[in-house]
Amino acid sequence: CQNVHLEQHKTACEKRAAELHDERLYSLGHERPEEDFCPICTLPIPLPMARHSGARSCCIKLVCHGCTCAASARGMLNCPFCRASVDGDEHAMLAQKRVDAKDPAAVEWLARRYFFGEVWLEKDASRAVELWTEAAELGSI
Repeated sequence: CQNVHLEQHKTACEKRAAELHDERLYSLGHERPEEDFCPICTLPIPLPMARHSGARSCCIKLVCHGCTCAASARGMLNCPFCRASVDGDEHAMLAQKRVDAKDPAAVEWLARRYFFGEVWLEKDASRAVELWTEAAELGSI
């Protein structure tokens, strides 16, 4: 801004300076990992991610609730990512198949299930720690 014209557009200049500051601040490399983005809409899943997304045992992908709701509204009751139809005992079989294939996301997902005693598993913290260690060795963050 020129001092001569400052009074005419002082508010607009201050607003633009704040926007430029925010752009510099947000582009400093504080990026979220790829797993934090919905694989369907590619938008970042809001934090806390557990409240705004869900993973299915068929593909172990975190899908945002928006994409899940949109799929349900279109009448698709299968997994919105891989379109697999999973019910009952198939959950354990599909999850174990992915764990056997050494998928780090699946190993981490199974560790959480052991730790909290969810789905078809009894709570077992020591098994959860073993699985988290394995997932870390496989490259899970």
